[in-house]
Amino acid sequence: MTGRPLPAMRPRMRLFLRLMDRFATERARGAFTVRDETVPASDGYEIPIRLYIPRTPGPLPMLVYYHGGGFALGSHTVRDRFNRTLAEKSGTVLVSVGYRLAPEHPYPRGVEDAYDALRWCAEHAASFGGDPARIAVAGESAGGNLAAVVALMARDRGGPRLRCQALLYPAVDLTGHQPSVFENGSGYMLTIRLMKQFVQGYVPDKERRRQPYASPLFAERLEGLPPAVIVTAQFCPLRDQGKQYAQRLRQAGVPAVYRCYAGMIHDFTAMMSRILGSAKNSLHLAAMFIRNAVRAD
Repeated sequence: MTGRPLPAMRPRMRLFLRLMDRFATERARGAFTVRDETVPASDGYEIPIRLYIPRTPGPLPMLVYYHGGGFALGSHTVRDRFNRTLAEKSGTVLVSVGYRLAPEHPYPRGVEDAYDALRWCAEHAASFGGDPARIAVAGESAGGNLAAVVALMARDRGGPRLRCQALLYPAVDLTGHQPSVFENGSGYMLTIRLMKQFVQGYVPDKERRRQPYASPLFAERLEGLPPAVIVTAQFCPLRDQGKQYAQRLRQAGVPAVYRCYAGMIHDFTAMMSRILGSAKNSLHLAAMFIRNAVRAD
């Protein structure tokens, strides 16, 4: 898959993700109303979102979710079964955000879309049965980066107030110098070569890769952020940076649950919760963390 321009990879990657979602992802049992909408970005662009609204009495807490794919691949619709299952287990209205992708839209466009979508959800929660006082963010891989950065933005820009952040094998350091990058950067799906291509597409200027809104691990202050659950995998190149972020959150006084799953590879939670016990367990861990955090006061 490497060596090709990132946009050319999208059709095949989206097909792969849809197939994995259909055949290897745990299936929700509850009924949902699914709505596709667009929300305005700060520059006038219409950001596509997909809402998964449980058919239960509201108002319900909200989970704003950011998909993975190296900031360049994937989409907000390809993991339909995963989104339904996470919404059901966490007891939330899940909003999947279609932020603009690199390299056509480099940093900070994608994360600004992510934040604009979060603000819209808080301001228009009543239109889809959501509770603006009970919002969480989550994401996997590059989406975990966006969720972590959006939490920083919400703190720095005066809201919305978040109850928690759930980060699945997040890419919180785009400089990528941790030992796990080199230990697991070949043979475990997410390779060093592919990661370099993703980062080059998203943040071409190397000097900007240490900015907190690109790499939240470099934020000077983590105080005042919402509680976090961080999931990593033994054979994931991003393992060490996820662990480091959890440690830094705790040092800043932010409650943080960290779990590294033995024998697992990158993206195991979102791809294989139907067939692997560890994937199902990690999904349950994240969902229960969210459910408890957004519980009514």
